[in-house]
Amino acid sequence: MQKSRFIAEVAERASVSKKDARHIIETMLDVIRERLQQGDKVVLTGFGTFEVRSRQERQGVNPKTGEHMRIPATKTPGFSASNSLKTKVRGQQGERG
Repeated sequence: MQKSRFIAEVAERASVSKKDARHIIETMLDVIRERLQQGDKVVLTGFGTFEVRSRQERQGVNPKTGEHMRIPATKTPGFSASNSLKTKVRGQQGERG
């Protein structure tokens, strides 16, 4: 599902305009981004947790040259689904096959 369809569905279910739904969703995403930039965790109970994960420095290989190279440590956003979300998704998979 693309963002525009997601916004339309939220607007319909919440009985608000698409403009209002877009504003709310964009604001929510901004809050998550800002909190992650500050190093905070964002826990949405029943959905999951957004957090910053650290990757250690490691060795890699340049695919073009085959030369070994050092890949520096970095931070990356991560998401862990809650148990209730996992259960719901697994339940749907069971019904399909």
